[in-house]
Amino acid sequence: MIIAFAILIALGALFFTLAIRDKDVPEPVPVSPIQHLEDRKQAIYENLRDLQFEYRLGKLSDEDYQQTKQALQKELAGVLMEMEETIKRLGLQPTRVPQKSPQPKPARTAAKATVCPYCGASFPQALKFCGECGRAIA
Repeated sequence: MIIAFAILIALGALFFTLAIRDKDVPEPVPVSPIQHLEDRKQAIYENLRDLQFEYRLGKLSDEDYQQTKQALQKELAGVLMEMEETIKRLGLQPTRVPQKSPQPKPARTAAKATVCPYCGASFPQALKFCGECGRAIA
């Protein structure tokens, strides 16, 4: 009984799969021809931010930081060049991020400059934690 029921379900699924017409299937969403390059560019920018963060924490030596940074910058230059070539080859318009109109900055209140008692880093505004060493500033 169970085997007959399983066969019936399998035949129903097979019939349903074969009965679908091409016009019933929705059109695929068009993908930008440079989307993969945009994704790679964003990943490289993230890697550069992470690299700088780790360098500031002291996890990387100066030499390692400079070598890795240069390698990422070269890769980024290659991706940007390939994006430009693809846009020119396909005759696409480059996408531009709309520029925000400059907003007037609010008048600053007289804030005391902060100096970290641990590492000696100074900051123009008052902070709770040091931006260099990460320790709490009293």
